[in-house]
Amino acid sequence: MTFDEPGAVNASAAPLGHEIGAASPLRRKAAALRFLTEIAAWAAIGMAFAQISIPLAIAVVLASIALPTVYATPGDKPQAMVPVPGWVTVAILAATMAGGVAAAWIAWPWWGAAALSALTIASLIAELPRWRWLFGVRR
Repeated sequence: MTFDEPGAVNASAAPLGHEIGAASPLRRKAAALRFLTEIAAWAAIGMAFAQISIPLAIAVVLASIALPTVYATPGDKPQAMVPVPGWVTVAILAATMAGGVAAAWIAWPWWGAAALSALTIASLIAELPRWRWLFGVRR
């Protein structure tokens, strides 16, 4: 995908360390860690908000799932319903991860919250090449 705007980044050009294709072992590992982290974060967020209200918990979890589904950076996902700059994708993921860890410490036993915290750190480390790439992509 090429952008006509001056200074825009060619989102289809994979930079060193960020192979767009799912065939890259590093990309698959990072994606698997991100998937596990997101699932656990959504569970923790749901459990924390369920202490206040079940409908609120459902709404917050659905919103947490919908944001990265609807808003995506071109070149990072096969299709982006609403294309956004890379930093928006990073912000959505960071908010999900931070919210999940905070919610886990509120709603889960210490060992579950500690496990999600460790998983989140591992996911963040694995995601660094992708995040560096995303910060360079403009819509």
